[in-house]
Amino acid sequence: MGTDDQHLVVDGPGGLSARPLDAGKRDLLGVLVDALDYEAAIGKVLAAARERRPLALTALAVHGVMTGANDPAHRGRLNALDVVAPDGQPVRWGLNLLHGTGLRDWVSGPELVLRVLDRMAEEDLPVYLYGSTPATLDRLAESLRRRFPTLRIAGAEPSKFRVARPGELAEIAARIAASDARLVLVGLGCPRQEAFAFAMRPLLDVPLMAVGAAFDYHAGALRPAPVWMQRSGLAWLWRLLLEPRRLWRRYLVYNSEFLLLLGGQKMRLWQPRPCGPAEEQTAIPV
Repeated sequence: MGTDDQHLVVDGPGGLSARPLDAGKRDLLGVLVDALDYEAAIGKVLAAARERRPLALTALAVHGVMTGANDPAHRGRLNALDVVAPDGQPVRWGLNLLHGTGLRDWVSGPELVLRVLDRMAEEDLPVYLYGSTPATLDRLAESLRRRFPTLRIAGAEPSKFRVARPGELAEIAARIAASDARLVLVGLGCPRQEAFAFAMRPLLDVPLMAVGAAFDYHAGALRPAPVWMQRSGLAWLWRLLLEPRRLWRRYLVYNSEFLLLLGGQKMRLWQPRPCGPAEEQTAIPV
């Protein structure tokens, strides 16, 4: 149930469709999640890239939703993003349970990256990679070039793994703008990447996609869960088995809390607290 657990190539009923589904934003534990499919998400990103206009997208699974449910300030930032895609079966189930959205599949962050980059390569729109480590970025760039020979990578910049100093975001934005990139992929991990995307959106005229562990997946550092586990909503268990000491709290605590809150919202035992405008951040991760 984690934010970056899925790495699925969908070829069934919920895969690529001729008619994109976009039922708008729906309240899931106070976080406004877009009830949309791959084609609708891809269309929003590609339109912003072509038109050189800002857009901030993330794909949230249970861990990402809970970061907003438990933190009103971060919930404000998430709800200010243009697109919050449902990443993972449990989030899809939650939207269908609460709002009858009829979603047939979730929008996996790593898979969304591949589908977007395929279209970016077709249209010769360059991409900027931001986040992770220099070694991972090198492996990622090499992997993407093999998969998409015509893809133009305009630049790559590793995370500093610290808080931005005054004026640093403007410097990063200037480097991205100078590269002529038409899309920025952000791989800082949840919730750092969503905070970064929220802060960077006003500084750029291109879309940002916060893509979780997609960098690690496509660089070959992480193995995706078997398809049957993803379909069963058990991709989180796969990640827990791979990294139990690091991820036990994320999954065992947050998953239980998610189910309790979801049941309470469905039965109207509680209502998510309204969230005001997102506050300006004083500590922005880079």
